[in-house]
Amino acid sequence: MTLLADILTILLNGLQQGAIYVLLAVGLSIILGTLKFVNFAHGALYLVGAYLGLFVTGQVPLNNGQLAEWGIQSYGIGLGFIAALIIVPIVVFVIGLLMERFVAQAFYDRPDTDQILVTFGLAIIVQELLRALLGGSSQPFPQPSWASGPIALPVVGNFPRWRLGVIAITAVLVLGVYGLVEYTDFGLIVQAGTLDGEMVRLLGIKLSRPYLVVFGIGAALAGVAGVVGGPLANVNPNIGTEQLVPAFLTVVIGGVGKIEGAVVAGLMLGTLQVLLIQTGYAAWSQVGIYALAAVILLVRPQGLLGSEVEVS
Repeated sequence: MTLLADILTILLNGLQQGAIYVLLAVGLSIILGTLKFVNFAHGALYLVGAYLGLFVTGQVPLNNGQLAEWGIQSYGIGLGFIAALIIVPIVVFVIGLLMERFVAQAFYDRPDTDQILVTFGLAIIVQELLRALLGGSSQPFPQPSWASGPIALPVVGNFPRWRLGVIAITAVLVLGVYGLVEYTDFGLIVQAGTLDGEMVRLLGIKLSRPYLVVFGIGAALAGVAGVVGGPLANVNPNIGTEQLVPAFLTVVIGGVGKIEGAVVAGLMLGTLQVLLIQTGYAAWSQVGIYALAAVILLVRPQGLLGSEVEVS
């Protein structure tokens, strides 16, 4: 029974860790798969979501940074976690719309290297601006009171309630986005535009607005990831760049543009990391996800659920 409990605990923790990767990767994947835009500022959207979540949920003390030097001792409006889950995605969605219109749109026909440079530069600006204003120290992100503490599960025993909350929130959001893309007229237009944009335009359908919304949705998912991932670790200006590479690995392993591929890959990476950490190989947890990515891409260069057309 102990062995079974250990296995189930590792799987649950892997689902939770993978859920953060999935939220980031789904947004990144639909942007990359639909718009063919390499957004290295996606981690910065996660970072903005985490700090906005702190701002909405409560009062955060300021010990250093420019705001502290100006005499501001704390920031926040104290509306609680549910309010953060509603407000933050809306705000980051709008930020995504602005990014698409004033940054991404000008680089759609430019080489990937140009897209990477401009978005990575934007990410560094956001990161350093937050560091300058709020300081570089880590801030604890309190768990919501209604989801704090352990919950008794069959076989597993006590398990952190919030980790289950992260899994549930991710499942609902990913299913919603998948349904939007796969089963609505909007999704059909986006998919058709991805396959043959010129033909869709000849039919009199303007793709600029659907593409704008896709970018906004991808950004909003990154913002939500910052809110739900914040209580799992301290928030600091470096968390965006720390999450960016696993998110890209998840997209590439699953197959660019494939939501279901991002889900499978994210859960695989999360479970592998947790397995290595809980079996005493924590130092190898990062190496392990790169090794897994290398093996999978050697066997299937297009990713687990990608098609040959996507990498041609």
